[in-house]
Amino acid sequence: MADPESSTAKDSAAPTTEPHHTQTQVDDTAAKLSNLTFKIWPPTQRTRDAVLNRLVETLSSESVLSKRYGTIPKEEASAAAKLIEEEAFSVAGASFSTDEDGIEILQVYSKEISKRMLDTVKARAAAATDSTPSGSAEVDSNYVGTAVGEEDSSSSVKAED
Repeated sequence: MADPESSTAKDSAAPTTEPHHTQTQVDDTAAKLSNLTFKIWPPTQRTRDAVLNRLVETLSSESVLSKRYGTIPKEEASAAAKLIEEEAFSVAGASFSTDEDGIEILQVYSKEISKRMLDTVKARAAAATDSTPSGSAEVDSNYVGTAVGEEDSSSSVKAED
């Protein structure tokens, strides 16, 4: 038969070694975390690819943007998305001199993508409007003519002063 005192000694020894072992693990983890750096800029290629895929999806499928400006065929959207992302990446990267401004660089990158995407769909919609049949182009040209006429009259008033 087993000695009851020896099993009690084992039971009491186990809890004292575990806290020491746990503390060592905590210390090791803390040391690893203190050496860990989190770098937000530049984004990984995987992140940039995800941005590209999302841009293509936004430009080529039904969205709030497409309801106003129309959708772009997938092939054209893919080429536009690549250009938008590359330009935004270049602008954002050139905007800051140190890597410590990662959040700010990421904000510039995001804003540049949004701005360029909107510029792209607006330009495409304007080009599509210019090439529409004369009935709807006439309405647009009348509107543009009115705006130009107002601009001309205001500049002539300034010239008379």
